[in-house]
Amino acid sequence: MRSIIAICSKDVRSYFSSFVGYIIIAIFLVISGYFFFSLVSLFSLMSFQAMQQQQFQGNLNLTEIICTPLLMNICVIMLFMIPMLTMRSFAEEKKGGTTELLFTYPISDFAIVMGKYCAVLTVFAIMMSPLLLYPVLIKVIGGAIVFKTYLTGLFGIMLMGMSFLALGIFVSSLTENQIIAVTTSFGALLLFWIIGWSSDFAPKGLSAYLTEISIIEHFKNFAQGLIDTQDILFYGLFITFFLFFTLRVIESRNWRG
Repeated sequence: MRSIIAICSKDVRSYFSSFVGYIIIAIFLVISGYFFFSLVSLFSLMSFQAMQQQQFQGNLNLTEIICTPLLMNICVIMLFMIPMLTMRSFAEEKKGGTTELLFTYPISDFAIVMGKYCAVLTVFAIMMSPLLLYPVLIKVIGGAIVFKTYLTGLFGIMLMGMSFLALGIFVSSLTENQIIAVTTSFGALLLFWIIGWSSDFAPKGLSAYLTEISIIEHFKNFAQGLIDTQDILFYGLFITFFLFFTLRVIESRNWRG
């Protein structure tokens, strides 16, 4: 456990000592803040129009107009931002020649993988934490959002983000080029994102399978405030699968040597 914490701490410090972490978090907050402002403005406009037409009053749902679209937009932002977080996990150390030095320490391969995964997860959690302020801001301007629904959505976002991170770590372990790592990670994540779209055209048996492995399909329940154990199980298996193969890649250095 100490080894995992030590590696995690070292990597987290490297993210913020080189300003990479600050830049990624700043970009994420600016884009997500823009979507939040746009959705709040849309709701305000719709509320004003409803006041002019009495028959439409009471039909506006702040959670449906702001909460759910905001959570879905954040997922799209994550699709672009998380590969930037994970691209340097192993690729940078390989390029800098520090990987072999890391492997000479009395640390297990499992601790190395988990330490690096915990590091990107820590940065990701820091990046996501300001999202907890949005319901407070809505309350300040006089709105009322269903906080339980929003928290459920954030829980789903964390699970999806952890899945993205696991895949990104795996891709980073395959190459020493950070550009290749980020583009490959984005391509793989995009594939898991859109694969469910082809379910309408696929044979019946394959259609259900494609929907089940679509990473965004398992988030829709969370965005609506619903928790399904099947969705949690999917993300858990997704994370375990890619961390397992990351470990296999790291261990393969022994028989290659």
